[in-house]
Order: sequence, then structure tokens, then C-alpha cells
Amino acid sequence: MSAPAPHGQPDPSALLAALGARLLPVGLYDAPDAAPFAPLVEPKAGAARGPCIFDYFRRWQAGETLHLTRKAFGCGGAGRALVGVRTRDREDFITFLRDDEGLRAARELMAGWVDASPVYEMRNAHILIGPLRPAQYGALRTVTFWVNPDQLSVLLHGAYYEHAWGDVPPVIVPFGSGCMELVSTFDDLDQAQAAVTGTDMAMRDQLPRDALGFTVTAPMFERLCALDERSFLGKGFLAALRASRGGGLGS
Repeated sequence: MSAPAPHGQPDPSALLAALGARLLPVGLYDAPDAAPFAPLVEPKAGAARGPCIFDYFRRWQAGETLHLTRKAFGCGGAGRALVGVRTRDREDFITFLRDDEGLRAARELMAGWVDASPVYEMRNAHILIGPLRPAQYGALRTVTFWVNPDQLSVLLHGAYYEHAWGDVPPVIVPFGSGCMELVSTFDDLDQAQAAVTGTDMAMRDQLPRDALGFTVTAPMFERLCALDERSFLGKGFLAALRASRGGGLGS
């Protein structure tokens, strides 16, 4: 079992090694102070149409953290989903999603989704998205692994490893914007749960073509980091898969 870091974060290094991960996982944090997450990158405050948060994907991989607040949040979708700022009125938003982008068969279906779709409720003044910061584990809300299909298969098995029939489904595949998928679509962040993410067509051009996200709550992150060689990680199915790929799963 992986030992926790001094500040409580479990060590994901064994899991990442088992995956042959080439892309670093990304944490989403809700924190009272942004300074411990430096180096920071921030969208321009007050911009009417700022960048998508996934425009910063390569900067996350380079070690930088995206800093969002209610005054500087990038695009309107991230403003609504992550920091509770609405930049479009309801009817305009429905028209954009249904008529301009064609995301539902009928306007009433799109309106139903807009009215019911979840938004994240900030606990603090700062949302941080970037490399994992073990010393800030108390502020961590979700972790996203960026994976190819083989690696996704491993994480799906891991999410089900401790699942009992009748428990909350361990994996969901939500519909929503890429930023929503990072945190907003979970009903309860205190439950061990995962989501297949990175499925929003509007942000996929910022990801490698074979990469999806696997976003997990902190309790599910702890479960995944606790997997060891006694689990399927040390058994025949995974060994055979690795052998078929030339010894590793990394893309």
C-alpha cells in the first residue's frame, strides 16, 4: 500500500508507473491562498470572452498552475461552472447551446439541462488547476489522469476494485463542458467516485488525440493509490496487455 505524504496526500508514483503515464495528472484545488501553488498563470481579469481553461493544458504539464477567481475566470463556461459567475442570461445560453452548437434535439431539452446542470460551489476565493501539490492536499477536490484507452482500462478496474453491489456507481460518464467535468458533475465529492472526462468537443483540440481524462474525487484517489501487486496490477491480465503493447501502456 502506498504511504501517505507528510501532509496526507497518498503517493501516486506506483500507480503512475503501472500506467506508464506520460502525462502528469492535474489537481483541482479550492484554496484560501493561491501563493503555495506558484508558478501561477491567470486569465485576464474582466475579459468578456476569455480563454478556455484547457488552453493551459501544456502549461499544466510544464509545472504551472491556472489560478481562477470570480474576477478572472477565462471563458463564460468556466465562470458559470467553477466560480459561480454567469456571463449569459438563461435564454441566450440556451440559444447558444441548442441553436448555435446543436447539442440537444429540442429547445426544451436544452433548457432542462441548463436549469438542472450542476455548478461548483466555491469554499474559498481561489480555484487552482495544475500539478499535484502534496502539501495542499486539504484543498484538493479532484484529480484528473490523462490516459489512453489501455490506461483508462486499468483505472476503470481500479475504480471498481473496492465497489460493492448497491454502492454509489464508481464511474460515471457525464455530459457537460470540459471544465464542468473536472468537478461540477459529481453529486458528492466526499464519495469515492470517478468520471470519464475530456469528452467535450470544444476542448478536445487541446488534448493529444488519444487522451481522455479520468477524473476522481479525493476518496477515489486514495483508493487508486492504495492498489498494489496483490490486486490486478500484479496479475495476468495486465501482464498480457503490457506484453501485447511491447512492455508498456504509455502512448
